Amino acid sequence: MKPRLLNLATAMSLCEALKDSLTVSIFFRTACLAIALIAATPQSIIAEEWSEIESRGELKVAIKNNVRPLGFNDDNGDLVGLEIDIARKLAEELLGDAEAVEFLPVNNQERLQVVLEDRVDLAIARVAVTTPRSRIVDFSPYYYLDGTGIVTKNSEVKNLDGLTRSRIAVLENSATIAVIRNRLPNATLVGADSYQEALEIIETNQADAFAGDRSVLTGWVQEYPSYKLLSERLSGAALAVVMPKGLQYLELHQKVDRTIARWKESGWLEERIEYWGL
Repeated sequence: MKPRLLNLATAMSLCEALKDSLTVSIFFRTACLAIALIAATPQSIIAEEWSEIESRGELKVAIKNNVRPLGFNDDNGDLVGLEIDIARKLAEELLGDAEAVEFLPVNNQERLQVVLEDRVDLAIARVAVTTPRSRIVDFSPYYYLDGTGIVTKNSEVKNLDGLTRSRIAVLENSATIAVIRNRLPNATLVGADSYQEALEIIETNQADAFAGDRSVLTGWVQEYPSYKLLSERLSGAALAVVMPKGLQYLELHQKVDRTIARWKESGWLEERIEYWGL
């Protein structure tokens, strides 16, 4: 049974009760802060503990279904990709059945929210580990090192040096802009609202290349063979499994962390990364 959370009024009453018993003021302030944080935490963030997941016999996992080769629907309509393989393998190793997983496709804005709202147990949805995100959710060891890359259909461009004064399309308001400005300060940046618009910009000769996440650009090249992905990785971003915070999830965290560590040691993870062309 999940622990019941205090409401704010109860928390403040308890805080007052503690005031006289705590003779050292710093202890009092620390205790009150902890109680206030607990009381302010909405019940919706309490996700299923491992015992409940095991009893249910199924993992609920948020994924991407439109990012080849991480998670996408193939020509038969089947959900496939590196992150789908990871979710199924987790279900197989933790629950004994690779099919014991329920997928929830999400957009970028929903990836953390569905974990916080107890709609899923895990998110394996191209989420990079960052300090702000780590304040509200926990991460597993990374399973893939993503980062900024560049695609072009100009056969004369062999490496980054061939784009020093080129027009490069980038997504508006993305972190990629700062990366390109740092690495290619003399390039002209052309804004795009989406990957599809970036493709149209290059196809209509408004830009010579496009900079974005290497994982997504790998799928771009797989879908459009006339493009090539330059070998340079301009930045790094570790993709990891998203899990809810809290000691009550410790067993789930440990199981996921140990499983990913075994995959790295056995070579299974590297084999799947190579299989998907990443």
